[in-house]
Amino acid sequence: MTAVDRSSAVAVVGAGTMGQGIAQVALVAGHPVLLFDAVPGRAEAAVDAVAGRLDRLAAKGRIGASEHKAALARLAAADRLADLAPAALVVEAVVEDLAVKQRLFAELEDIVAADCLLATNTSSLSVTAVAAALRRPGRLVGMHFFNPAPLLPLVEVVAGAAGDAQAVTTACDTAAAWDKVPVRCTDTPGFLVNRVARPFYAEALRVYEERAADPATVDALLRESGGFAMGAFELTDLIGQDVNEAVTRSVWEAFGRDPKFAPSLAQRRLVESGRLGRKSGRGWYPYGDERAHGDAVQPHTAEPAMAPGYVTVRGTLGPAGALPGLLREARIEVREEPAAPGERTGAIVLPGGTPLHLADGRLPGAPAIQFDLALDYRAAGRIAIAPSAGVHADAVAEATGLFQALGKEVSVVRDVPGMVVARTAAMLVDFALDTVAREVATPQDVDTAMRLGVNYPLGPLEWGERVSLTYVRDLLDALHVWYPSGRYAPCPELRRRAARSEDVISS
Repeated sequence: MTAVDRSSAVAVVGAGTMGQGIAQVALVAGHPVLLFDAVPGRAEAAVDAVAGRLDRLAAKGRIGASEHKAALARLAAADRLADLAPAALVVEAVVEDLAVKQRLFAELEDIVAADCLLATNTSSLSVTAVAAALRRPGRLVGMHFFNPAPLLPLVEVVAGAAGDAQAVTTACDTAAAWDKVPVRCTDTPGFLVNRVARPFYAEALRVYEERAADPATVDALLRESGGFAMGAFELTDLIGQDVNEAVTRSVWEAFGRDPKFAPSLAQRRLVESGRLGRKSGRGWYPYGDERAHGDAVQPHTAEPAMAPGYVTVRGTLGPAGALPGLLREARIEVREEPAAPGERTGAIVLPGGTPLHLADGRLPGAPAIQFDLALDYRAAGRIAIAPSAGVHADAVAEATGLFQALGKEVSVVRDVPGMVVARTAAMLVDFALDTVAREVATPQDVDTAMRLGVNYPLGPLEWGERVSLTYVRDLLDALHVWYPSGRYAPCPELRRRAARSEDVISS
């Protein structure tokens, strides 16, 4: 292991929230820590803030009295950048401005020892570009912590184009020694998490822009059917609409305005109106005084309805294959028939003849009802259904009652291709596979990053294998026909892997 020795000093430049968090992590790991900020007095205030958090941890018994006392003795503010000369590792957490970071590291290179590891905590700038100002650019790596750094385990360790392999290994080993989970990635826009996560926000916004469902309903479906910890609208309100939109726009620009990364006009308008989320009192939802003067925003939930006595399952239901067993457990008779010639993937047929199809990116040519993908149909608390034109209200009520009999809340949404969870999951799988194919990171690191960095219920690659890559490819192909902008065109790696899985099945 090549981690920075615990007896060696770690310096943190930038004494804001993130800098304080990184300093606390290094301090608790046993290092002497120096905090520096260019604004006079800010480093001293940050030292007091970190000490206060350690005091609270000690009061709660999360660190021992002797450990608490020793940590406080190892923490100090630096008056000048030159005071960081003894550091074996310097982590920068200053403003996201390339010129500022380049100047800082150029100065540090003349101050610290030749074997001092330099790291930037940037979340949006090119590590390669930051390192370009150095005489030895290979000594600089990205160490992107997630906020709050003391609590979130993930650290993205980013290798710039001129990065030294040993520097990357040292950064990874140091993060691991600090009880963090490092994932390696090459220097790509958004790194891992901010690159692969774009569809989680983008598809929710597209569904809203098509007026298929309101934000509260979309969020409820992502949580209760998709298994995500938060919905896209409430999460962007927490992050800050301006921050989230800026990251999306930055990644889109960095990828040459690739339509897969295109930002949302609806979100842009929200930012322009000053509705930035929790910090401004209102975003997609009201907060604070705004919420106190308005009604709570609730998802659309269908009224209770009667379930049919029986259904007919035609063919196989693919990723929804658990439903017939769940229906039988709910004492609904399930009759089985082979799929009709030329029929799309299997269907649950109501007694009146209306078929229910799993969302697959297509819209039915005849009256039918789509139902959305769920991470786990047994555990899901909510299911979306979408009746097409011509479906009678009685059939919608029967479909509603059918899922209610399984203990699910039901949200009726507008009939759009791919609905909500299915199109979101498919795009996450596609982005993850493209990231792996371009050797940005290993499959394991991609899934780890998404589970730990943004708390996804599954890594997108694992989810793709669970629902089948042929299902994901076919859904995106269908969306690409419906929206021929290139946004939904499956990446080549998805096509290759789906074809290989079909070959295995047919052999």
